[in-house]
Amino acid sequence: MQGLMQDWPLTVDRILDHAKRWNGAREVVTRSVEGPLVRTTYAEIHDRAKRVSNVLKGWGIKTGDRIATLAWNTGRHMEAWYGIMGIGAVCHTLNPRLFPEQLAYIINHAEDRVIFTDLTFVPLLEAVLPHCPTVERVVVMTDELTMPVCKLPRAECYEALLADASADCAWGGFSEETACGLCYTSGTTGDPKGVLYSHRSNFLHTLITLQADVMGASSKDVILAVVPMFHANAWGLAFSAPAVGAKLVMPGARMDGASIHELLETEGVTYSAAVPTVWQGLLLHLRQTGAKLSTLKKVLIGGSAVPEAMIRIFHDEYGVEVVQGWGMTETSPVGTIGNMNHEYAHLPFEEQVQHRVKQGRPPLGIDLKLKNDEGQTLPHDGQTFGRLMVKGPTVAARYFKNVGGDILDNEGYFDTGDVATIDGRGYMQITDRAKDVIKSGGEWISSIDIENIAVGHPKVALAAVIGAPHPKWDERPLLLVKLHEGQTAQPQEFLDHLQGKIAKWWMPDAVEFVDEIPLGATGKIDKKILRERFKDYRFQG
Repeated sequence: MQGLMQDWPLTVDRILDHAKRWNGAREVVTRSVEGPLVRTTYAEIHDRAKRVSNVLKGWGIKTGDRIATLAWNTGRHMEAWYGIMGIGAVCHTLNPRLFPEQLAYIINHAEDRVIFTDLTFVPLLEAVLPHCPTVERVVVMTDELTMPVCKLPRAECYEALLADASADCAWGGFSEETACGLCYTSGTTGDPKGVLYSHRSNFLHTLITLQADVMGASSKDVILAVVPMFHANAWGLAFSAPAVGAKLVMPGARMDGASIHELLETEGVTYSAAVPTVWQGLLLHLRQTGAKLSTLKKVLIGGSAVPEAMIRIFHDEYGVEVVQGWGMTETSPVGTIGNMNHEYAHLPFEEQVQHRVKQGRPPLGIDLKLKNDEGQTLPHDGQTFGRLMVKGPTVAARYFKNVGGDILDNEGYFDTGDVATIDGRGYMQITDRAKDVIKSGGEWISSIDIENIAVGHPKVALAAVIGAPHPKWDERPLLLVKLHEGQTAQPQEFLDHLQGKIAKWWMPDAVEFVDEIPLGATGKIDKKILRERFKDYRFQG
């Protein structure tokens, strides 16, 4: 027997329909690529998104066609998003931080027909698109006054197109299982792989993020979406903010500390989300200027592990709660969130810290387990390291065009490639990527734990730990340190800083100072480059 409820497909166009109908006057504020702040509303974005839909339909775009965006977080980007998705086309967000060769590969693999781009990326596309035969035209998201003379194929001016288009367009009318968004992994091993989200998975992900124990956004919030829309849907913020009618602030291309602080203060931001490097830039700006944070209450930090020092500085000096999260492109991306449960919420902050440095608990809709290399399930005791496996309706079942074949185990779990522990309260902690874990004398050493403590030293701008060959122990940790500008130091200072905070046998065998620690396309330390750079490094026995 089936239930007798209404058939109401979970398609993401309904999110913006809801925002227009019930929170239409709520602001969306953008620092535009051209410079000035632009203020619009959900109702206006809804109107303009439908114009985008009609432009695409006029070009013969149909359900399932891939339409790419190469753009910053802006109101225009949101309009393009919903305009693409609303008619059943697939919004393919391109990451401008990838190498041009990777971009060309991704565009060709996706067979993108149209690309919406910001002015910033016109030169990049001019170099890439001669190698991308499926792209029929490019829409430059600007007005006629700033429309550049360029060599892009059939370049169109965004504002001119919308001025001539109707806002009368029917959205939806297709299955909730219809493909909705396409986002490629950063390709740290092999070619990037496409994760193809459905309308249903994105709608469910939105509901997951709105749980109080996840992001818990409400109409009272002012959300600064620093995490880019090309990083797994801005962690869902471009869906969850309009879903509840929160004011949404978009930083555009300027994500330096001063620019972020200006938006936080002038727009009354209460909640924000970004990777640790963004917050390091903000904290440096605050230290240098003596500025304060008057409205910000909470920041979600993910992308890489959050140093304990950062959690403490935000709390102790600015009264801001740091909530750590974990996820990946394949999980839409929210996988776990480090909010304090009923046992820890009322503890003194000093007692909470040991839990706040973990990546958190899975919300309803996500299941986790640990496995060893033989496929055996491991205990959740907070001590046992294992391969982190994840399962749920917002987790990839296979990659676009079935690249790589079967990616799930016999129980339907996806291997994240992370090594982690899970404690008895369900708090998960990433200890390494499987490919980065250091194996010394048959035991595993967590490079992430060492890095997070090292970066708490006041002279350290960035720190990375890699395994280097050792004549006796196979591998031992090598600590690489990039100092803050103008600082000098001796290696022993950092070994002393680590003393007593990690197991003795985890202690790095050497410290080397570097001018640069490379970051990958998603803001994480690129250890592949570091391992190549130090491939001939040898410890003495």
